[in-house]
Amino acid sequence: MNKHFNVDLARADFPLLAQEVNGQPLVYLDNAATTQKPRAVIQALEHYYQMDNSNVHRGAHAVADRATRAFEAARSSVARFINAEQVEEVIWTRGTTESINLVAQTFGRMVLNEGDVVLVPVSEHHANIVPWQMVAQARGARVISIPLTPTCDIDLEAFDALLTQHSVKIVAVNQVSNALGTINPVADIIARAKAAGAAVLIDGAQGVAHSSVDVQTLGADFYVFSGHKLYGPTGIGVLWGKKDLLDAMPPYQGGGEMIETVSFDGTTYNQVPFKFEAGTPNIAGAIGLAAAIEYLEGVGIENAVAHEESLMHYLLDAVAEMTHVQRVGSPKRSVGIFSFLVPGTHPSDIGMLLDQQGVAIRTGHHCTQPLMQYLNAPGTARASLSFYNTRNDVDAFVQALDKACRLLV
Repeated sequence: MNKHFNVDLARADFPLLAQEVNGQPLVYLDNAATTQKPRAVIQALEHYYQMDNSNVHRGAHAVADRATRAFEAARSSVARFINAEQVEEVIWTRGTTESINLVAQTFGRMVLNEGDVVLVPVSEHHANIVPWQMVAQARGARVISIPLTPTCDIDLEAFDALLTQHSVKIVAVNQVSNALGTINPVADIIARAKAAGAAVLIDGAQGVAHSSVDVQTLGADFYVFSGHKLYGPTGIGVLWGKKDLLDAMPPYQGGGEMIETVSFDGTTYNQVPFKFEAGTPNIAGAIGLAAAIEYLEGVGIENAVAHEESLMHYLLDAVAEMTHVQRVGSPKRSVGIFSFLVPGTHPSDIGMLLDQQGVAIRTGHHCTQPLMQYLNAPGTARASLSFYNTRNDVDAFVQALDKACRLLV
């Protein structure tokens, strides 16, 4: 346990956690789907709407100026948080999904031609599969899956073979699997892909809250994540890309803000980042995300990670005694995501019985249907941890799961 981190103090910052569900204290273990928001984020949103609500960049009055400065300060906060070389490399999107679609429909259309290949691990979220399939179909390219090892880690030997067998132009991989919690060796994957001449996109949706991210050291071409999995608001996300690539990419959407000049004879486009930010942006979301980053930095991401790792070990030790519970995957390295089955039962029945006892988990295919087909599983039940969870939460989960197993098995 980390003696410098007080989970009870951290937990008190999250109002939602204090409620009861079905007559029981809420045990929130659905953090991989979305994290809860600290008061600092809620207050930042409230302050913007109460005091600074205005459109940004072109207003000729004080309120618009305040909104613009807060909005662009948020961009700078993100750039610092991920160590971007230039603040202009940070593009606001609605989330990870839109960020990947943006790259696929701009950069992907630039580089993919007939016979080219996009490599994507079989364990990817649909958001990092379907956009590539769409652009590949339009360009005559293919999306090929990278298989997994028996532990559900990415098979690096198979990856190397695919790089040599095909004209691979793009490799898209998640930093952390949302379905299994696997921490992928992205630095190694990036180096191998680069040696083969491929560009790399890293889906950091599950990784950014569980590790320090330095995009310059990482070496990928694109890094994407969502605010709502980083203790920030929904509807705001980030695309980071190398400046030279962003400059070369065509606009993704047309409208206000992304233009330089417009006439019926033709239109010229704004510079990055604004070239990719058509229309009124999610101003409050960006400001709220900056507040979430500041909050997490105050907690100390190293403290958060250490606490989550300790809780995960505690959880795994507890469920090891439960003969009816089968963990799905045993990756070499993982975050606090426990994906499991109770043979002979359906995951949704487990989720329903846990909810009746106040324990919130997620069940289903977790937007990873190819992975579930690969594992020959109908889906899984998934408990996912955050730094505001406690050993009491884990104990309540284990007790509720034991009761559910006795009812169902």
